[in-house]
Amino acid sequence: MATTGAPLPYLSSIIAILVELGFGLFIALGALTSPIAILLALYTLATAFIGHHYWTFSGMERYDMWIHFYKNFSIAGGLLALAATGPGHFSIDGILTSTAQGTTARKL
Repeated sequence: MATTGAPLPYLSSIIAILVELGFGLFIALGALTSPIAILLALYTLATAFIGHHYWTFSGMERYDMWIHFYKNFSIAGGLLALAATGPGHFSIDGILTSTAQGTTARKL
């Protein structure tokens, strides 16, 4: 983190570990999918600017950072698509939704 110029490198690394593992687990399980996907998209865009500032490099290093910068934008786009479409039927969100709809249907 110190070499990327991240503010407060020790704290930044702890935040990165918690966000990437914690939110990644939520996405993998399909829990709170849309809000978590939006938060991860914003986090991924922020890390693109903090960690992959290609405009400060030259030569092959610039090209390498350029690829990683736009990779982060692609990942953020995928996360926003996930937020828009929502989780599948076998996710925690999907199971809770179908259970809630089934309960409502039985009452009617």
